[in-house]
Amino acid sequence: MEVRWRKSSRSGSANDCVEVASHLGAVRDSKNPAAVLEISPRRLRAFVQVAKKS
Repeated sequence: MEVRWRKSSRSGSANDCVEVASHLGAVRDSKNPAAVLEISPRRLRAFVQVAKKS
């Protein structure tokens, strides 16, 4: 299965952002894409809600 990583549209062309693979429940730093943090769907939703408020 191909992993589809997304980053915020607010990041523009910057390469220093957090990327999310929501279908896997995973996040990573775009500067270090090999370091993937798996996160529960509930915590991922909470993270996204907080990030949207920023």
